[in-house]
Amino acid sequence: QSLPQQKLLTWLSVLECVEVFAEMGTARVWGEMGRWTIIVLIQLAKAILRLLLLLWYKAGIQMSPPIMPLNREQQQPLHPQDMDNNSSGKNQTYVGRRSSRVVRSLQSTPSLQSRHWGSPQQREESQSRRAEEMNQPPTPLGLQETVAESLYVTRPLLHLLSLGVWGQRSWKPWLLSAVLDISSLTLLSDLKDLNKRERAELRRRTILLLYYLLRSPFYDRYSDLRLLADYVPGVGFVTRPLMDYLPAWQKIYFYNWG
Repeated sequence: QSLPQQKLLTWLSVLECVEVFAEMGTARVWGEMGRWTIIVLIQLAKAILRLLLLLWYKAGIQMSPPIMPLNREQQQPLHPQDMDNNSSGKNQTYVGRRSSRVVRSLQSTPSLQSRHWGSPQQREESQSRRAEEMNQPPTPLGLQETVAESLYVTRPLLHLLSLGVWGQRSWKPWLLSAVLDISSLTLLSDLKDLNKRERAELRRRTILLLYYLLRSPFYDRYSDLRLLADYVPGVGFVTRPLMDYLPAWQKIYFYNWG
């Protein structure tokens, strides 16, 4: 990735990290008008950054989060004494004569800060697999896939526009957003040879379609979880806390629609 592309990903990650805080803080200070203003500005900025990555830098399918979180356990550097052990040529492993089990030798035991409970081969293999996943180039998108990803990127803006035109109680914003999400996934389903991160992203988007069952106005009219809690044994342990949380969750736009 080029340096400008890395900066775009960094700014996109920052926006996704602070969007809920910005919405709640602005609502507390400037009220509903300020809240919807900051929502529109953040979604507009995110859409511009994602379109630049898609159309200009050919970044392919947009990941969420944009930057993969750092796995600090796998990124721990060797301590000086560990490096001395490795450079001294001591055998790091011992293979049992009868069991053929590979264990770490006592001479090459690392310090407590960098110790892990797998064999050195397992750690090296996991690190190499992770490096390969990180270094895999994005799958090139054709015209159909580019249109599908553009629909996914611009869907929040179109949803906000429809809310302004038809209001929050109308079914039209809900239907428009659902149609755009399903259309994007349908057009992207024909794409072959996706890497592991891209397949995981499409699975995540498919699972997030279940959110439409909990979004207004569908939830207000049809998704009555109280019936499940009262008549299905064992379900109440999950649905009753969820029902207590949903009113607060639905008031935050970036929790509900972001």
